[in-house]
Formats: sequence, C-alpha cells, structure tokens
Amino acid sequence: MPEGKRLYGPGDLEGWDPRTDLGLPGAFPFTRGPYESMYTGRLWTMRQYAGFGNAKATNERFKALLRAGQTGLSVAFDLPTQMGLDSDDRLAAGEVGKVGVAIDSVEDVRSLFDGIPMADVSTSMTINSTAAMLLLMYQIVAEEQGADASALRGTVQNDILKEYIARGTYVFPPEPSMRIITDLFAYCAAELPNWNTISISGYHIREAGSTAAQEVAFTIANGLAYVHAAEDAGLDVDEFAPRLSFFWNAHNDIFEEAAKFRAARRLWARLMKDRVGATTEAAQKMRFHTQTAGSTLTAQQPLNNVVRTAYQALAAALGGTQSLHTNSFDEALALPTEESAMIALRTQQILGYEAGAARTVDPLAGSYYVESLTDSIEAEAASLIERIDDLGGAVAAIEQGFQQRQIEEAAYAYARRVDAEEAVVVGVNRFVIDEDAEPDLLTVDAAVERDQIDALKERRRRRDQQPVDIALESVDKAARGSENLLYPMKSALEAGATVGEITSALRSVFGSYEPPAP
Repeated sequence: MPEGKRLYGPGDLEGWDPRTDLGLPGAFPFTRGPYESMYTGRLWTMRQYAGFGNAKATNERFKALLRAGQTGLSVAFDLPTQMGLDSDDRLAAGEVGKVGVAIDSVEDVRSLFDGIPMADVSTSMTINSTAAMLLLMYQIVAEEQGADASALRGTVQNDILKEYIARGTYVFPPEPSMRIITDLFAYCAAELPNWNTISISGYHIREAGSTAAQEVAFTIANGLAYVHAAEDAGLDVDEFAPRLSFFWNAHNDIFEEAAKFRAARRLWARLMKDRVGATTEAAQKMRFHTQTAGSTLTAQQPLNNVVRTAYQALAAALGGTQSLHTNSFDEALALPTEESAMIALRTQQILGYEAGAARTVDPLAGSYYVESLTDSIEAEAASLIERIDDLGGAVAAIEQGFQQRQIEEAAYAYARRVDAEEAVVVGVNRFVIDEDAEPDLLTVDAAVERDQIDALKERRRRRDQQPVDIALESVDKAARGSENLLYPMKSALEAGATVGEITSALRSVFGSYEPPAP
C-alpha cells in the first residue's frame, strides 16, 4: 500500500492535462472507462465463481445463483482438469472435485450445463493449460442445445504466462503453449467471434504477493507478448485485440485499487496505439473482470471477510470493472457454502442497486489524490515494463525468473510488515479475540472421486475406440506440423476422447515444462 501524504492538492498534478490524461468515458485513453455510459446504462456483470465436486452438484449451484439474480456464470475447475489429468490418473488421487468441478469429457460438460440455456448466458471459465479443450467442449454442448456458435458469449482465461510467474498449473513449455493460445485466437475469429479469447490475468500475480504496480506491469507485459505472438502467427491486431480481456484483483486499499484499474486501462491504450500500432479504439480499449482478493481473507473472525469483500467490490466499481466476482467469507476455510455464496452475491447487488456506486460515470475523476495515484502507478508499471523489454520481453524475463523474484521480494516485505504490526490485519495481528465457534463449512464427499472415476471408466468401456485412436493420431500429427490444433482436438472430443488423453498426445510432442532452478 502507498505511504501517501496527509493532503493532496494542485501541486500534485503539475503538468496533468484532463484532456489527454482523462478524456471522456468511452474515448481514448479510456481512463474513465471503456464505455460512454458505463453503469448508468448497464451494471457490471455479476459473475460468481463456482465449481466443486462433480458436474451435477455444480449445475445445481449454478441454477441457485441464477435464480438469485446472478447475471453470468463463472466455472471453477479442479486441479486434475487444470493440469490435463483424467480423474483416474494416479497423480489426481485425492484432488478430484476438491477446488473445482471435475471435467473429464464432453459428457461432464453436458451435465454441467443441463437445463441452462447456453445461448442466453455468458460464461467465464478459469482454465489455462487445457483452456482450448474446455472451450471446445462448451461449444459442442451448446451446439447440441441448438445454440448458434457465432453468438456464444463468454471468456476463457487461457493465460499461461501468469502460470509460469505465479500459479503453477502449466503443462507444456512456453513456446508450444503460446502456439495453442494463438491457435485459439484464430479458431475463435473463425468460429466463435463473440467469445473473449483470453483473460490476461493479474489476479494470481497479486495473490502471489505482488504490489499493485507490479500486478499492472507484469500483466500488461504478458498481454503484449500475446499480441506479438498473434501478430507473428499472421493475425491482424485490429481484428483479434477487441476480443482480449483482462482479469484484475481488487485488494484492500480502496483508492489505490481504483487508481490501479484506471492506470492499467490508460497504459494499455497508449501501448496498443503507440507501440503495437492498433488503429481502432476497439483494439485499444481494455475490458476486464475483477475478483476480490482471496489472499486477504482470514480464517480468524471469518465474518470480517464480508466487510473486506464489500470494500474491495466498491474499489472495483469505482475503477470501472465490466464484471465482478465477490469472494465468500468462508473461503479461507473451505469452498463456499450456498449461504455464503448468496451473501457474496447480495454484496454486489446492494452495491449496484442501493449504494449509489452506479449513479454516475467515474465519480473519482479529478480527485487530486486519485489522479496522483493513477499517474504514479502508471509510471511505475511503465518502468517495470521497460525492464522486461530489456530482458527480451515477458517470455524471456519469465525464463530468467525476473517477475518471480520481484513478486517474492514484495511478498516477503509485506509479510514482515504484518509480523511487525506495521500493516494491520484486523482479527489476526490486532483486535484478536478467542473464538469457539466455526461456521458451517462445505465438504466434498470422498465418494465424489470414486463415482467420477467409475463413470469415466464406464464411458471408456462403451465408446467406440477406433475413432478415438484415429482422432488422437490427428492431434499428434497437427502438433508436429503447423495446422490449427483446435480442429483435430474438437474431432477427438466429439469422438469421446478425454482431457487426459488429448493432453498426453500433445505432451508426447511438446514435452513438459520444468521451471528454472532458483
């Protein structure tokens, strides 16, 4: 968090020009938001992140949230699905359905969206290494429902670079991973034109311990790497960039966070125009989803997390987010219960409909403090991007461990401040009480894993194996050549191949990523 001064005034904005640094909402450099009317025309999408156990259980949670007024779906997948492992893989043991829903094949996605009109709902999927497969399964099931693929709306995270930096759910090395991402860009341009092809994610970078400026810098540097990779693959930036989206963390400091969102939007617009050469405003503007900060949730006095989440959500609204997930108060202890998820959704609804946050566009504009913070974060982030450029760009910097070291140092510095009580965490290092009661927590029955494995084995037993083998050979052949990988992957999924089988076919060609030694 910034140290700040006691008072801000005109002297803090010397040389600041509202015409060039602010502009109008919906106009370059988009400091005040990507759309002219912002929330006065339409509220942000309330998109609660959900997924646990098997597809049937998650489907029931989705329907409950939609009935409660949620306006978009957001799918959490379990670790085996994220890592390209089938539920019966020995490495998946004990993890099936634990931190998200288990998905092995198209049949699971059919169950996941049973009774949900996919043509009418916008869906976000938090998935990276296996993003192409999950998107293709989503398309297959939507088309089975009768949906027009060209009208499907949603976002697939598909951001592998931040996995190398901060999270770790990677499978393949960077170069083939980037190829899969650009193949997905090209596939969506042809087949799913209304789908957001990537959610370039600062969220996990911040969760790993970065500062606000580092979150902006490392995320935008990754974004530039994706843009250049797509251009190298022959795609036109003015055509694919409007389908790029971002994913930010909303942390505790309300004004720093609101300024961070404004700075990120402005910096991206300037870089896309001046460095990349994007000529249309649609290709220059940043649209983003926000999630409140999971790393700030405490197991001590967990109801305090309701308040933390509300203030973080306010920062996201003041900063102009396009969609929002609010964390549930019990997530430091377990996956959210239906009751805690409902409180999190109601937090957004109260913010949007009662608190006045949507009454006017960019209400913080012109604040000496906020504009000074916006300028400061943009300048620091731009300086870090220059350092990444000097190292050869985001991919080369990752391979050298630059971003990882920066985050580790920032996380260590903050941990020391908490230990010294220089940074207050209410209920943890100050205002501590003895607690007897623990809230009711969601538990995933151990039988879920056994049932998921049994169902998977039964699907394999009754499928026609020859078309599966032929389709997997086509995936292998495409990986060895230059064909767009998503078309043979879609054929393999339609034939009944699993996530693990397709990942294995790709791994036999691409190999696995091993992080550099510290």
